[in-house]
Amino acid sequence: MTDETRATTVAHVSSGAAKHGSEYVEIFRLMFEQSGLCMATLDRSLHLREANIDFLAQFGRNCQDSYGLPFSAFLHPTVRRSIGRELELLSTGKRDRVGGDFIAVRQDGALLFGELTAVSVVGSLGEVDSILVLVGRTSRVGKAQAMVRRGMLLAPMDARILEGVAAGMSTGKLATVLHMSRGGVEYRITALLRRFKAINRTELASKAFSMGLLTTDSWPPTVQSAYMQA
Repeated sequence: MTDETRATTVAHVSSGAAKHGSEYVEIFRLMFEQSGLCMATLDRSLHLREANIDFLAQFGRNCQDSYGLPFSAFLHPTVRRSIGRELELLSTGKRDRVGGDFIAVRQDGALLFGELTAVSVVGSLGEVDSILVLVGRTSRVGKAQAMVRRGMLLAPMDARILEGVAAGMSTGKLATVLHMSRGGVEYRITALLRRFKAINRTELASKAFSMGLLTTDSWPPTVQSAYMQA
């Protein structure tokens, strides 16, 4: 059974609970709390309403400091906008399910990579009551694991280039901001691609985040000082 199928099944049971009462409520609570899946429910404004133990453990959080937070607070800045748009479609009833890759930030600062499936839960009057989120196939890259070898320290200009790439800036924009020629920018980006063994800018940014070079708690991202040449 796929994560999407599991999420849909739980959502159907949750919808049944909203419509038919105690029997479905008991089944839903059992699935939510003891399924071994990382699950959470969001209200229509996309704030965390409830999460099971597996979800909280995966994100390194507890219910006291998590309930009521916007779900975007759990996500890495690079995916907040895209995932937010998808969840908004669910909350307004324009879609009934969404899914895809995501990057989250744990409470301890480690990055969490995985797959997210979300489905809408319909209330007794046919309106969207909540959003059920299922997180699966995750892998973690901690700060200690992501330490960069000395040979990977970046020159200040390469750091600025990498920051611009991670922020989605074009070659022309980077050239203007850094007072360089377009050719000079392209030359440095090509060198960074070779250095990080990345096939394109997206993979370059992804690797830089996963290795811990770029900050995960601010936007636009910046190269951490520990990884820059003096």
